[in-house]
This record gives sequence, C-alpha cells and structure tokens, in this order.
Amino acid sequence: MAGASATGTAGVLSQLSLLEVKARSRKTQPQQQSRVKELKAKVEALRAQRDQLKAEIETHKHLQKLRASLDKQSTNEEEEEEEMEQDSEHSQLLQLMARHTQLEDLLYAHHTIGGYDVIKTRQGKGVCVSLATAYDGVFLETYNLEIDLKPTLRISRHNVPPFIPLNSLAEQNNLQTNIRTFLDTLSRHLNAFAARKQQLELVKELHKSVQVMESNVLCSILVLMFNVPKQKTAVLCTLDYSDHTRSLPTRVHFESEDEKLPDSPEWKKNCSLLKETPVHKALITMKKMGNIV
Repeated sequence: MAGASATGTAGVLSQLSLLEVKARSRKTQPQQQSRVKELKAKVEALRAQRDQLKAEIETHKHLQKLRASLDKQSTNEEEEEEEMEQDSEHSQLLQLMARHTQLEDLLYAHHTIGGYDVIKTRQGKGVCVSLATAYDGVFLETYNLEIDLKPTLRISRHNVPPFIPLNSLAEQNNLQTNIRTFLDTLSRHLNAFAARKQQLELVKELHKSVQVMESNVLCSILVLMFNVPKQKTAVLCTLDYSDHTRSLPTRVHFESEDEKLPDSPEWKKNCSLLKETPVHKALITMKKMGNIV
C-alpha cells in the first residue's frame, strides 16, 4: 500500500509538472508573436529609411550638377554641360531646389561677412565685396574690394580712396582670421568720410554767407569763416576730425579779433553744438540764435 501510494503521488506530481510547462508555453507564445511583429515592423522601417536615403543621394547628385551649372552661369562662362530634360517636372523641381540651395549659401555668406554684398569671381577663387556708403538716408558712393581666397586672403583690386589706410586696417584687424571685423572697420572709415564730405557740400550749398577757408581730401580738417552781427567781427572756426571713423569733430577752435568772444558762454555753447551736431545743421541753429549771419 505504501508503494502504491508513493507511485500515485509521483504520477500526480508528474501531471502537475506537465500542466505547469504547458501553462508557461501558452504565456510565452503571445510574447514571442509580439516580438516577431515588432521585429518585422522594424525591418520595414529600416527598408523605408534605406530607400529614402537612396533617393536623397540621387537628388543630391543632381543638385550638385545643377549647382555647378548655376555657378558657371553666374561667372558668365560657357562650357558644355550634360543636358537634362528641361520639360520634365522632376528636372524643373531639381533646378528650383538647386537655386534655393545656392541662394541659401549666398545668404549665409552675406550674414557671415556682416551683410555686405558679395559675388564670386574667377570660378570661386575670389570674391568681390561691395561696401555702400550713405548719409542721412541718402545712398552715396559704393566701394568694391576683390579678395583672393587662396592660398591666403589677399586684396587684389579695389577702388577705395588712397587716403584710407586700407593695408594698415587689414593688418590691424587681421584680415586672415576675421574678415568681418576688417570690413566693419573699413565701412566705418568709408561712411564717416562720405558723411564729412556730404556735410561740406551741404555747408557750401545752404550757407552762402559762411566761407570755407580750408579743407583736405579726407575732410578731416575744415576751417570756416563766420560773420558775427552783434560784435561786427569775424570768427575763424577750425573743426578737427581726428577720429576718422566719426563724422563729428573731436576738437573745435575759435579765433577772433575780439579775444574775449571765444571764451564767452554764448560761444562755448556754439562749441558744444558743433561737436554734437553735423556742421551744416549746427550753422542753421547758430543763425537762428543770431550768433552768425
């Protein structure tokens, strides 16, 4: 009896173990199916990504050809190029994309050099940078620099006035490593010169009673002769623009037969006015105040 009982117990345990194995198998089967589905979905996603990359590579190749064609057209060079079907919508779209990327590159370059106009020269071996000058909302002269890019940055041609220290500015602002700082400094010099020159022209045009006794090509020294109605005397006014990046004088000096006049409170105000206001506008104020004719 004891043996039969042991045999029966073993049989029950065996059946329980078998049932437990089947239960575990049923639990893991859905997990395996889910994992298989997940892997299949991942494979499909990778295939789609591969196909997209292939298409992008082909598109990029076409864009490179079209960019080369556009760059050659921009330098006015005529060379035989591989012809594409111009009438197809696909090639027209590629041309638009190529033009778009070209414009993006130009805008990036425009931003990098501080907003100055730039065009490529000699098949990309150089660039021509244009610096426009303006005063009081009026555009004046435009100056151009042609810069070689290789082997090092070098100014090959320009129309900057000779009295602007171009080479010194290039060295001081390290043209090789910081072209934007160099262009900004040069632009300040050119715009300040254009402003001083324009102010001198406006003095001659608007103030016939004021005599321009002396000026130089840089417009950094200006000597004017005023007639003072109250004292019935003349005043010699010297404006010194020693800071060539500014359009206002750093020093104002008066000379008169009346030695007390330059030190009077009224003419000290005139001195401050000329330092803080463009000369042609300052003269209008001085006339309204009755200080000059």
